[in-house]
Amino acid sequence: MADRRPDPGALLERRAVRLQEQAGDRIAAIRRCGEVLVEIGAVTPEYVTAMLQREQSVSTYVGEGVAIPHGTLASKEAVRRDALAVLRFPEPVDWDGFPVTVCVAIAARGDGHVELLAALAQILLEPDSARALREATDIDDVLRLLAPVREESST
Repeated sequence: MADRRPDPGALLERRAVRLQEQAGDRIAAIRRCGEVLVEIGAVTPEYVTAMLQREQSVSTYVGEGVAIPHGTLASKEAVRRDALAVLRFPEPVDWDGFPVTVCVAIAARGDGHVELLAALAQILLEPDSARALREATDIDDVLRLLAPVREESST
């Protein structure tokens, strides 16, 4: 039987990778992540509010300068299609005392949401991968770095 979990390789479009973003704080960074998901047609504007609500209940910081902002379970109706967005902040954003350089924003409707988060966190918590992602200045490098998530999420 085929694996039905989300395939991040297919979920991440070139136009959803932004490498020169700016934000004064984590709220502005999350709002910007949500705006990119809206721009690519993956979510409605209501999803951005849900992303901010998620952050109020539990931090989406995962370590190594990376955060994974996403909506609440109740916000799935605001998701038009599963998608990822990667935003790099060359000037780190203060994430409740931790410097964040990269946000991997997630929009997911299906049950694979938890597996997707776990697979992304596993890859991003590897110091070499996280450093390469934090320092990436080319979209192709970002796409290549996140390609292993596909293999991880299918095992």
